[in-house]
Amino acid sequence: MKVMTKISVRFWRGFDSVADPILKLFLEIGNIFILLGELLAATFRILTCPRKLRHFYYQPIMEQMVRVGVDSIPVVLTTALFTGMVLAVQTGVTIEAKIKGSSMFIGNIVNLALIRELGPVLTAILVTGRVGSAMAAEIGSMKITEQIDALRTLAANPVEYIGVPRFLGVLCMMPMLTILADVLGSLGGWLVSSFHLGISSTVYWDGAQSTVGLADIFSGLSKSFFFAIILCIFALHRGFQTYGGAVGVGRSTTGAVVNASITILIADYFLTQLYALF
Repeated sequence: MKVMTKISVRFWRGFDSVADPILKLFLEIGNIFILLGELLAATFRILTCPRKLRHFYYQPIMEQMVRVGVDSIPVVLTTALFTGMVLAVQTGVTIEAKIKGSSMFIGNIVNLALIRELGPVLTAILVTGRVGSAMAAEIGSMKITEQIDALRTLAANPVEYIGVPRFLGVLCMMPMLTILADVLGSLGGWLVSSFHLGISSTVYWDGAQSTVGLADIFSGLSKSFFFAIILCIFALHRGFQTYGGAVGVGRSTTGAVVNASITILIADYFLTQLYALF
């Protein structure tokens, strides 16, 4: 009997050690969706109240748009330019080695890959690393110093007061940055094609125009909206859940960037599969 009791205790301890991380994962996912619902509800309340938007939230939203969009332009454009150049070099060398004369399709390949996939994904990951980390660190510091508790004491909703301006700033500027990344990436591919691979500009741009359609542009821009939501919700969630002083702020910042980046890549796959059905 004692032997059976010991075996049973060990079994349940082993079960708890396996089930505990799974339960924590589902709890984390539930908290994220609850926060998303609160954020969308608060955003709807503000956008449907012009007086409240004009007097209390216009300036914070504009500040967040500058921080997210304008301040991110150098890093996004530099990355997009050289990504387009590298993609053109690799594509031209590879397909020309396999099939002679096929390098004339570089304009088709580079622009389609940038507009559908690389433009929105690279922009989202770069903005996540730059803006998402700062957002999580800022809100985490506010949580550690009890500023968020002070807002609740004053009957102010932290999600509405802190989250909505950041959410709208990211949601408005992410597609704009994606468009700029697509344009600079396409120019980078054109530079390499014209001056390195010897392909005429007419061939490059005609190939791009014949391949890229409105559906491709729509798919890339719509992805950027989803990525903006993912970036913002993970940064806000990690910031609001911060504990443990300065170490906790660092942990929240790292978790926000890592989790948002992984989720963006996963979401990109499923969105691509979804768009392939239409």
